[in-house]
Amino acid sequence: MTDFPIHTLDSAPQASRALLEDSNKAFGRVPGLHATMAEAPALLEGYKHLHRLFAQDTSFDKDELTVVWQTINVEHACHYCVPAHTGIAKMMKVDDAISDALRDETPLPNAHLEALRTFTLQVVRQRGDVTDAQVQTFLDAGYTKRQILEVVLGVAQKVMSNYTNHLAQTPVDAPMQQFAWTKKTAVNA
Repeated sequence: MTDFPIHTLDSAPQASRALLEDSNKAFGRVPGLHATMAEAPALLEGYKHLHRLFAQDTSFDKDELTVVWQTINVEHACHYCVPAHTGIAKMMKVDDAISDALRDETPLPNAHLEALRTFTLQVVRQRGDVTDAQVQTFLDAGYTKRQILEVVLGVAQKVMSNYTNHLAQTPVDAPMQQFAWTKKTAVNA
């Protein structure tokens, strides 16, 4: 396995340093994902930008954001992002029943959120090539065409982080180790 550096503010490429300083200010530390992505400044910048857009500029509420993020993290079996987003969900005051159902791949507490998880999985597994019937089922659950495209934004963001963590085997940050996770079911091919 290739050994990827986990950069500090001093070791990071010059183009990543301001991005890491922003992370340090926001979190009181540099998350391992950001420290790893810093090796490729454009990746770190792109990831942070997509994260901000998805978290702040979509029409999803905190529960829905969590469903999209964790559905993708769990489907991709991301050892780093599932614990990280469990901690993030707690900070966002998302009901633990939602987080537990996502982590354990068990039914969500309501049909509306379950429809979002189902559609997100369809987008990921079918690489966006969902059927008209799948789209209609999502719309019939109360979601919009805008939200169909916002799921795509969430997938793009999570591909960047999940794939980086797989390639680099990014260690889970100390504050998130309490939420350590391993996938209980086989990953679909």
